[in-house]
Amino acid sequence: MTDRFSRLKPRPGLADRRTVAHVSTLIVFESYWGNTRGIAEAIAHEIGAVAVHVDDAPEALPDDVELLVIGAPTHAFSLPSAASRAEAEKHGGAAAHRGVREWLAALPTPARQPYVAVFDTRQGTSVFVGSAAKSAVKALRKDRIVVAEVENFVVTGREGPLADGEAERAAAWARTLRQRVS
Repeated sequence: MTDRFSRLKPRPGLADRRTVAHVSTLIVFESYWGNTRGIAEAIAHEIGAVAVHVDDAPEALPDDVELLVIGAPTHAFSLPSAASRAEAEKHGGAAAHRGVREWLAALPTPARQPYVAVFDTRQGTSVFVGSAAKSAVKALRKDRIVVAEVENFVVTGREGPLADGEAERAAAWARTLRQRVS
């Protein structure tokens, strides 16, 4: 698949956590065919942050993170699991050492509650598709982390691409997030 988001490169010299209007932002995503990464990068580009793959995400939230955005693809009606990741790899998806599910399970409860937004990518808009975002919200609640925003983005098939207008919708959502946190 052609990388439609390569133009959304971060500006040189900025760290993985960037201050946007005095708000430190961390965007963590899991992706296999580039669709969830594309949404994460569209959000990051819009608010001047960097999207970090879950394999490179910090083991604990830094104390200065005020906005945390987490994204994952929907696999088997939920967050990807070891089994669904292996299945994705069989079909040509990029390999990952861990997923958002495992990262959240190991994430210690932060000393300070950031503003948390969660999104997923999924095939179609039916309620029968399931939602990785909904599963992430449940995982965060176990650690008493409150999720303020949830959004779903549509891909046209298992491998994508994103449905028309979804990257633009992600950028608009990012502007909303920035306004709410600032």
